[in-house]
Amino acid sequence: MSKHYTRKQARFQIEFRPSEQATAHGGQLAVNTLFEQFGLWQKLKAASGLDGRKHKGKGYDPEVYAGQVLFCLTSGGVSLADAERLDEDASVKEILGIEKFADQTALGQWLRQAGAAGGVEALQRINREFVKWILARAPRQRYEHGGRLECFFDDTQLEVSGPGFQGARINYEGHWALSWQTLWTGPLLADSVLGPASQRKESPSSQAAGNDVSGSLPQLLSENKGLWDKASSYLYADSASSAGKYLDVVEEHFGAWSVSYNKWVEPLEKKAGELPATEWSAVEQTQWRDGTEHQGQYAWFRYQPGGCQKPKLFAVVRHKGPQEMFWRHAFITCQEQNGSPRLAFEHHRLKGDKERAFSELLSDLDLHHPPCQDLQANRMFYALATLAYNALMALKLIHLPENQQPKRVRTLIRHLLMIPVELTRHARQIKAALYVPAGWMAWWRGFLAQWLPRCRQLGTIAQGG
Repeated sequence: MSKHYTRKQARFQIEFRPSEQATAHGGQLAVNTLFEQFGLWQKLKAASGLDGRKHKGKGYDPEVYAGQVLFCLTSGGVSLADAERLDEDASVKEILGIEKFADQTALGQWLRQAGAAGGVEALQRINREFVKWILARAPRQRYEHGGRLECFFDDTQLEVSGPGFQGARINYEGHWALSWQTLWTGPLLADSVLGPASQRKESPSSQAAGNDVSGSLPQLLSENKGLWDKASSYLYADSASSAGKYLDVVEEHFGAWSVSYNKWVEPLEKKAGELPATEWSAVEQTQWRDGTEHQGQYAWFRYQPGGCQKPKLFAVVRHKGPQEMFWRHAFITCQEQNGSPRLAFEHHRLKGDKERAFSELLSDLDLHHPPCQDLQANRMFYALATLAYNALMALKLIHLPENQQPKRVRTLIRHLLMIPVELTRHARQIKAALYVPAGWMAWWRGFLAQWLPRCRQLGTIAQGG
């Protein structure tokens, strides 16, 4: 019989100490070290548009404002009020080398002013450099699939409370919202555009231009094309990006790609109905998205959507359930290839993993709700949130062991970064005691020995650190 385990009433003594001696945000030492290795603070200091002060010897430097938002987000904070509370934690200021943090009023004012002065574009340029820096240092097998760097474009609607939010519009679902269009390079968020939400989910026709939910796709691909090699890259996109004006742009930038196509399907339905039986694969049983068993057949054909310069290759699957008499169709368009149309669909379904990563970003950093009513301030906040997210992903991709790669962002924050640190001062020296789980002690010793050599560690570095 196994040992009996039960609950006992614990008896202990309690002592309260001021925060000058300890903080729960000891893991921000790793975040700060990562930013120092990248050179973020120097880049922020040199960037135009981030510092609107007339007298540079007064007030906060831009890297203090930016760092305050970054450290807030990477320690579980979600708002400007949470960022302000960092100033109450003397120990975290000590280990980060910041004498004082701004209150939320000053922080909001800086976000508005910098956003209007070109600060968003400056942060986007720095983030592109950061993504390139991470990809150059992380093992390629951690972010490539089949030797290709997979990219992903998607939009989400950030719902807000009423028209008081600058740029908010009634979206196609009838809610006040802002649109956040994002471009992903591997697991990293390469770039994004925050702006007014579209009142329609897609263009009225495949060749029409308009303010739709993929309107920033050409701009984002053009500005970030240096992050991938066309011959060894792949782009996933959903049906909102299937308009003809986008398909040609996608083909220009990527050697391989697949886009869902379910918006202007009448000509495709007709063409699929005219395919001879010899063009279809053999009938096979397949489990459909709703979990039911369907009969399915696959085929290729070419069609030129409105707005395209030449015909595109389409994969089609016709399917029907056990109680259905007529075939239903689903379509994707992709690069020219000679393989199986069924495999093209299976590859495109991997887009679901990219969508889950986007959902994790929104929920783990609580980015569903913009913190400010000013649009430029929100653009700055989301540009900084992009840097914060990529920093957490960099810690995982570059530094964590293979068995930790599946961990999501909120797990990294809770179990890697939210660790106690106690500070003691002796003359002009500071001793920081990090209280880490025994299983992570070797990792922390090795990480700090490599990236923070100016700090002397007490004791020997554990084997395997």
